[in-house]
Amino acid sequence: MNDPVFPPNFLSEIAGAPGFNAENFIKAHQLSESPTSIRLNPFKLSAIKSNNPVPWCADGYYLDTRPSFTFDPLFHAGCYYVQEASSMFIDHILRYINKDNIESIKVLDLCAAPGGKSTLINSTLKNTDLLVANEIIKTRVPVLNDNLSRWGTSNTIVTSNDPKDFGRLKGFFDIILVDAPCSGSGMFRKDPAAMNEWSEGNVNMCQQRQERILADVYPALKEDGYLIYSTCSYSTEENEDILDRLCNEFALESIRIPIEADWGIVESQSTQKQAWGYRFYPDQVKGEGLFAACLQKKESSGDVSNTKYKDHQKANFKEIDLVKPYIKDPDNYYYFKVNDDWLAIDREHRHSLGILQQYFYIKKSGVRMGKLAGRDLIPDHELALSLIVNKGRFLQTELNKEQAIQYLQRADISNLDTLDKGWSLMNFEGHALGWAKLLPNRINNYYPKEIRIMSPLAP
Repeated sequence: MNDPVFPPNFLSEIAGAPGFNAENFIKAHQLSESPTSIRLNPFKLSAIKSNNPVPWCADGYYLDTRPSFTFDPLFHAGCYYVQEASSMFIDHILRYINKDNIESIKVLDLCAAPGGKSTLINSTLKNTDLLVANEIIKTRVPVLNDNLSRWGTSNTIVTSNDPKDFGRLKGFFDIILVDAPCSGSGMFRKDPAAMNEWSEGNVNMCQQRQERILADVYPALKEDGYLIYSTCSYSTEENEDILDRLCNEFALESIRIPIEADWGIVESQSTQKQAWGYRFYPDQVKGEGLFAACLQKKESSGDVSNTKYKDHQKANFKEIDLVKPYIKDPDNYYYFKVNDDWLAIDREHRHSLGILQQYFYIKKSGVRMGKLAGRDLIPDHELALSLIVNKGRFLQTELNKEQAIQYLQRADISNLDTLDKGWSLMNFEGHALGWAKLLPNRINNYYPKEIRIMSPLAP
């Protein structure tokens, strides 16, 4: 590896950060590469194997080498997510603070794209829990939708709103994750180009933005709810100093998260309030730079959860009876239309959806099933990847790896002979990739053009 050229003043700026060792830090950037890690989808069990677990994440694993994920059909089926190992620490925090909670909870991932932490959160939730994944930058919403659709669950709503909009949703969420925009120094080894963006001025600007975002979203957290704050920055201004500001300005109490000594995580405390934080350095953990902390709210901002809302959609029971057979356990879901598409979401979340529809731009709700054509459903891609699809209602075609890649490229599928006719789930190792329409003389490939594999050849 080439010797890193750190930005001017960077090393001196973080020299006083808790647990920082300049010599070892520099060596880690000179001599070691960023490890490759994935997080398995617990709802889509597959044959993926690794004997090298990420110690702070139940489903996280390191890989010995970095494969071509683009040409792995199991990636496209949503069997795993490629995620940096340090950021999986959020899994450990969530499982600790929610370990004794048997009631249903609502969780907000405020800065959600591309979806790594959203799918991580979702893996810790029950069907009766609700995840709201928000992304303010509209151009990043499609990739968030795609990644959550691959994960397959029906208890997720995607919104695209400014953090200040959530201030109207008083006391709605039990847990809020703010993985805040930051100066990005924790990604220098993985993405050396990030060094070009770093400056002391940018650190100060990020600190101000972080304070504003946290103040905007604070009213939406319920009393005794948890705020999880994280950055990929080493700067104390964006980390421990933010905790002091939060504890000074709001009724928040720091939560100490138990960690194992051999994990290599640096436990820190803020200067004024001794609030607990957790630092990841690439010379001390097998991962990149991260800061994370958890605080609990000790006051009420109100409660919007019992707000009445007007259901503008009159139930069309005739059409609902036509779409329900395409869903497993169909009576467990609430069905509604967006334009001509039918969607399904866990019945428990109908009221929450109604409230959210009053305040937010909703980009995805539960699972998009498809459109009715007469008495038949033209199925949507989301339904194919979902956990709620009634597979017994459709044909299923098992593909080998070569055929699966051809399908994902929307190319002609070689050596696929079938006498079946109709809509078929195209599967690889039992996991659905999408739809095709089987016809007597050809196969119509309905894999979405916008997410197809663009490269013409596999490696």
